[in-house]
Amino acid sequence: MNKKLTKKNTVLMDILPTVKGQYYSFEPLAKKTWFRVGGPAEVLYTPLNLEDLQNFLKSKPRDVPVTILGRASNLLIRDGGIPGVSIILGSAFNYIRKTDNTLTCGAYASSPNVATFCRDNSISGLEFLIGIPGTIGGALAMNAGAYGSEISDITTYAKVLDNRGEIKTILGNHLQFSYRNCMVPKNTIFVEAGFTGHPGKKEDIEKIITDFRNRRLRTQPVKLRTGGSTFQNHENGKAWELINKAGCHNLTCGGAHVSKKHCNFLINSASANANDIEELGEKIRKIVLQETGNNLIWEIRRIGIKANKIDSLLNLPEVKE
Repeated sequence: MNKKLTKKNTVLMDILPTVKGQYYSFEPLAKKTWFRVGGPAEVLYTPLNLEDLQNFLKSKPRDVPVTILGRASNLLIRDGGIPGVSIILGSAFNYIRKTDNTLTCGAYASSPNVATFCRDNSISGLEFLIGIPGTIGGALAMNAGAYGSEISDITTYAKVLDNRGEIKTILGNHLQFSYRNCMVPKNTIFVEAGFTGHPGKKEDIEKIITDFRNRRLRTQPVKLRTGGSTFQNHENGKAWELINKAGCHNLTCGGAHVSKKHCNFLINSASANANDIEELGEKIRKIVLQETGNNLIWEIRRIGIKANKIDSLLNLPEVKE
């Protein structure tokens, strides 16, 4: 078993099963997120492969919570950290394979890499993935979309693990996709997916991808510390339209502010913490509800404990050596 310990409380590490992958105790996570904020993982686990992950899930104590982290592009980790075991699937789940115009992708493959793989192999219909910066697993979990298409449009199947490590294959039309949602059980872990495209000319696919990239650069603050679209679009209008209508486009909170380029993006100006960002989002929601009567729903996934909570990982005692 591979363990890297800190001077913090190591009780959780002591009850976890032996793995072939790597455990890290109180691993800092801020630099792994696009926002560059957030507390540590009580334990971070990177499985060696699928079998290692299955064995971990089968053997771990049932009351130990598990959180899957992708590339943290649409994620806010609170300042008090994430209790239990956080998992980053890593290289064993980062693959893209093709048979004719169908793809098999590991859950840790990046969506933009799938788009460019398809371009290089003259497969059309997946160009929109260039505008989804996270992993395939994350895209499946939230039915991510861009430029009028969603992951549900191309998914033929997904392989998942349940909370005891049992693997199942679910056909795309049984995943119960809806707008920014996939109705699988809460503790489901996506490990692989199949997608379908259609034959295309490489130069035509490249034109579409280039257009999408340029549109994204023009309209989104992609070079700043952000977490992507903050709120889901509403049936009464796009989120940015409601935010703008409510006069929230210049709001700030601590080191966080609303993007001047796209007001449905929140920015860490380099001095923000996770609480600043979350409070700014809640302030926007409150004002939009007051001014327009519409309740905005978070699209950014918020996880972990606030730093001022008694169970914050920051409050755990030092272990004397």
